[in-house]
Amino acid sequence: MLSKFLLTALVIIIAFFVIRQRHLSGNNISQKNRSISRKTEKVNSRNEFTSDLRLGAYIFLTLMVGLGATLYYFDWLDDHTILTVNLHRDNLSQPVSYEVYKYQLEDRSFITTDGRTITVASSERMEILGLTE
Repeated sequence: MLSKFLLTALVIIIAFFVIRQRHLSGNNISQKNRSISRKTEKVNSRNEFTSDLRLGAYIFLTLMVGLGATLYYFDWLDDHTILTVNLHRDNLSQPVSYEVYKYQLEDRSFITTDGRTITVASSERMEILGLTE
């Protein structure tokens, strides 16, 4: 009777260890799969984050270059506005008119559209037409 009990206990212990070993190896495989899956998810999420960050950087770069080009164009357009400068002299009844690019206009001198440099004397009065703020 004791031998049957010992044999039954031995079979239960062996079965316990076999089942435990299968369960652990199954967990190891599933843990490896989970670990691989987690690593894959981490790599995928990192790649997605990197690609999103790269896309954001390209959008920002495009926006900044586009904005800079637009502002440069409007500044250039404003500088190349043609203004009319009338010089009123004491000895003439009619003013002398010149066409000037806005960026060529200075305090007491300007360069006309045809390339002549005009310096305004202290006795002359300069009137600028077409200048808006």
